[in-house]
Amino acid sequence: MQNRLLLLIFLLLCIPASYAEKADHDKPIDIDADQAEVDDAKQISTFTGKVVLTQGTMVIRGDKLVVTQDKAGFKHGTAYGHPASYRQKREGLDEYVEGYGERIEYDTRIDTVDFYVKARVKRSQDEVRGEHVTYNSKTEIFQADDKGGVADSGAPKRVHAVLYPKPKPASGVAASPVSAEEPK
Repeated sequence: MQNRLLLLIFLLLCIPASYAEKADHDKPIDIDADQAEVDDAKQISTFTGKVVLTQGTMVIRGDKLVVTQDKAGFKHGTAYGHPASYRQKREGLDEYVEGYGERIEYDTRIDTVDFYVKARVKRSQDEVRGEHVTYNSKTEIFQADDKGGVADSGAPKRVHAVLYPKPKPASGVAASPVSAEEPK
């Protein structure tokens, strides 16, 4: 538990101040699939077969997608796949956040994406893995846990992260070449 808390604190400190594309929220949600069943009375739509949901730069792919809408008009989508995938451009950067899991839940009310079962989320070279990873696209904060999973070996599953150092900004001064000669 303490290791997870330390990892979470470390991840929070490493988050730069940039966010998912803000303009994506103003774009329509476009869904392509082999089949669709829409129940207007219950506000539930089910899409199956090579499903692709696109909203601006955000793309979710899966074998099946169930979208519900609440009374305020917010949508909640659950994508299933082996794996299902998520990708969204980061605001002001030429970078994307990518995530994978057997189930992905996207909530437009709170701008979160939850990845379940063999979950993996990548940002630039950084990667977080666990049985459950939550990504908040407003704050770009990741949270990962094992949700009590058990590995094939019988040992508890663990969260794993690979975090690369951020490149240091160029100072504008060229480094002096290193000489192989001994000083005289």
